[in-house]
Amino acid sequence: MTPLVTITDLDKSFPGVKALKKARFDLFPGEVHALMGENGAGKSTLMKVLAGIYRKDAGEICIEGVPVDIASPRAAQDLGISIIHQELNLMNDLTAAQNIFIGREPKQAMGLLLDEDALNRNAASIFERMHLKLDPRAEVGGLTVAKQQMVEIARALSFRSKVLIMDEPTAALNNAEIAELFSIIRKLKDDGVGIVYISHKMDELKEISDRVTVMRDGEYVGTVPTASTSVDTIISMMVGRSLTETKTEIPDLSRHDVVLEVRNLQRGNAIKDVSFKLRKGEILGFAGLMGAGRTEVARAIFGADPLDGGEIIVRGDPVTIRSPRDAVRLGIGYLSEDRKRFGLATGMDVAANIVMPCLNRFLSMKMFLQARAIRETARSYIARLRIKTPSDAQEVRFLSGGNQQKIVIAKWLARDCEILFFDEPTRGIDVGAKNEIYKLLNALAEQGRAIVMISSELPEILRMSHRIAVMCEGRLTGELQAEGATQEDIMRLATQRRSLTADAPGARVEGAIA
Repeated sequence: MTPLVTITDLDKSFPGVKALKKARFDLFPGEVHALMGENGAGKSTLMKVLAGIYRKDAGEICIEGVPVDIASPRAAQDLGISIIHQELNLMNDLTAAQNIFIGREPKQAMGLLLDEDALNRNAASIFERMHLKLDPRAEVGGLTVAKQQMVEIARALSFRSKVLIMDEPTAALNNAEIAELFSIIRKLKDDGVGIVYISHKMDELKEISDRVTVMRDGEYVGTVPTASTSVDTIISMMVGRSLTETKTEIPDLSRHDVVLEVRNLQRGNAIKDVSFKLRKGEILGFAGLMGAGRTEVARAIFGADPLDGGEIIVRGDPVTIRSPRDAVRLGIGYLSEDRKRFGLATGMDVAANIVMPCLNRFLSMKMFLQARAIRETARSYIARLRIKTPSDAQEVRFLSGGNQQKIVIAKWLARDCEILFFDEPTRGIDVGAKNEIYKLLNALAEQGRAIVMISSELPEILRMSHRIAVMCEGRLTGELQAEGATQEDIMRLATQRRSLTADAPGARVEGAIA
């Protein structure tokens, strides 16, 4: 069988970075081919070259055995290649059908007026092919993330795509939505579409992919059949070493000082009477299903969203936090789940991002920047956190997700924040980078920092937390001591509107979590 795609000896460089070195990849019709590698391994760059977003420096790309030059995304679409990025690219105020055919809308007689009926019929035809129940006239802004993702897939299919590239397609989906997406992928496979699937979630790859290609440092490592290859083997190919899973030791922190206490926080239906305590040197895991209110609690404490009621006490003193500036002055830092939107200035360099929260420390006469001191501070955190960057002058947007995450952490450490909220700290980063983030969080706790870690990955919560607070529909439904807790215990509390009594081992009645 002739491959849909054959990539051979592909090179691509950016200023200061050799992103791809003789990279290889192939894809067959009706195949889901997973592309794996640590952040910065080159997998997204390789796919962006295939999708016409970047131009290759050297090497060859063949489509169905014919060498091609893919000069632009439009050229890729004409060849039947579409890419669905991790950050969805839809217009929320338009309907599903309008998003699918934007710029290619069917016209009525004389070609002057939009043929709305034909537009909706064409979209409905694609949804039918996908076995998807979705109204073409539905406004995209009112759809779930999963349904928006289906609209992106439908738009790709509207170009009669033979090759579909999916970059972290399940990053923001729950289990039911993932199952729905996988059902669509299997139907596309049956239709002969070749799918490139980029993800860091090993359990997903085992379920949906046929083969796995691994890249490391911009180079091809190898291709293996998914079914007969162990997860440990794939991880070793990715990182060039074996990774050991080490659970956080659970020290007795009951006598440590309480550095943060919140009492009866209220914010509409998002936060309902939430109370808890956080002690020095503690990692308090916040678990719950999507929409449980965990991020809303963190944002409210950090001053990003207003509160309707409740009390916040920092180091024993009641405080008023009206803005993030107030929170930072009190030694509270917040690493957002959306690091690119809320955590980084991606068009600025590494040094500027690291010193941004404490820039006033680097001013002479309150107006002149101390460039040397800024560079020295940035370089110290680059070394301390092992941030992979050509220099402190590199623009952040050119770095991998894991290194961007470390820069957000570095900026709060530079500001010397004692209380840190980490919201989905390992989302979208690879297993090697995850291990480094885990080690960093443990080291911060040992230094006496107090950490709230919000995560949707239950193994991560169980591995990293000293205590686990569980939320459901805006309420804290209970607390679990991490020692002896299970995923089943967490899920029982995460799906319970009212707190449990003694149903789950270690579960406590809703209210203050001490």
